[in-house]
Amino acid sequence: MTKMHRVTIVGGGFGGLHAALSLKQVPVQVILIDQRNFHLFQPLLYQVATGGLSPADIASPLRLVLSRHHNVSVVLGEVVGIDPVRRVLGLKNQDGALTEQPYDTLVVSTGSRHHYFGNDVWEPWAPGLKSIEDATTIRSRLLAAFEYAESEPDPNRVRSYLTFVVVGAGPTGVELAGTLAELARDTLRHDFRRIDPANARIVIVERADRVLSSYPHRLSARAHKSLERLGVEVRLNSTVLQIQSGLVILKESFGEETIRAENIIWAAGVKPSPLGSLLAQHADAELDSSGRVVVKPDLTIGNHPEILVIGDLAFCFDRNGRPLPAVAPVAIQQGKYVAKLIRGRLTNRPISPFRYRNFGNMATIGRHAAVVDLGWIKFSGYAAWTFWLFVHLMYLVGFENRLLVLVQWAWNYITHNRSARLITEHVRLTGPRADRETQRLDVSDRARPR
Repeated sequence: MTKMHRVTIVGGGFGGLHAALSLKQVPVQVILIDQRNFHLFQPLLYQVATGGLSPADIASPLRLVLSRHHNVSVVLGEVVGIDPVRRVLGLKNQDGALTEQPYDTLVVSTGSRHHYFGNDVWEPWAPGLKSIEDATTIRSRLLAAFEYAESEPDPNRVRSYLTFVVVGAGPTGVELAGTLAELARDTLRHDFRRIDPANARIVIVERADRVLSSYPHRLSARAHKSLERLGVEVRLNSTVLQIQSGLVILKESFGEETIRAENIIWAAGVKPSPLGSLLAQHADAELDSSGRVVVKPDLTIGNHPEILVIGDLAFCFDRNGRPLPAVAPVAIQQGKYVAKLIRGRLTNRPISPFRYRNFGNMATIGRHAAVVDLGWIKFSGYAAWTFWLFVHLMYLVGFENRLLVLVQWAWNYITHNRSARLITEHVRLTGPRADRETQRLDVSDRARPR
């Protein structure tokens, strides 16, 4: 009996999941390894952080998504080693036990994490937004700030509680700042008695000379105006010098400025997962300056054609010689490509190198405001906002999630309400995260429209 080819995929994000889905009709045994039992739709994490959606709305259990793919098995664990000679992975299971996971073809798609550019000590005071835990912690901190302000007699402390700083004006930062402004000025406007949430100060800090610097200048200008219309202070050409408990120090053209804020959110950059270092150490993979794995045109590495790296961890170029961005569409297309490549190898059919088809970029800046760049056409405003909604609904995995998000968005649109405004952690807004009391509350985290 011929042994079935074994494809081991590390990471259940966009790239890894779509690789597994695309191998359904291929005669291979697929093992999908992830530390979590769900696929997370990260582009909408900011809506969880601001109370618009609940975590379960944008997360799908991997076993459910792959239940009809009978050649796929899901394994929960963390990859801690690799032996490319024996073709095995070192795996730490949920109970801490170490096991080995063999492979014939290895697909690595472990994504990225926050990048503080050498200032990791800032993380306790300026959390990033990459996981469900990040989103629920930020949500608790944001909502707790209004609660603290309501009972605070010192006006200086009230101003500090109601000041929110977003570092980074890329798509995540812009979307987060715009939604924060709507939360303060619309959603919470009737909820408090002593404070006016509309007095909240929201500052977005960007080192470049414009927001959404990777977008065409015209769309950047539209996004800038949309932010200002929502009352967001846009600080361009500003560099963060220091972040401490309750304050951020900026270097600007006129000198240094200290902003006292109890909520600082980091949206300024990401770096690859640590698995790239393992590949460099044990499989002679080449890393770029940021730690991404340099791959060949067919997404393989070095002298190991059986190892493919995709998604945020991979450093590769488009047809014009520009590095591909770390975004979901790239990972999805790469996941589908490696499935096609594996099928071609099994049938001895040559497969052309990977070519990314850029269908465009988009970002939303609050209600009725978005920018869309499809290459052949660029537009903004209500039409762009509607297009953004449609595309994100279609990218969600699973009909149930699409339906839940659609209903929740419709409810939010009609009522200006955000039903998932739950403080699920006890937080003190002063001091590092390690010094804060954090305790999960016994409440359901799935809010339904009422």
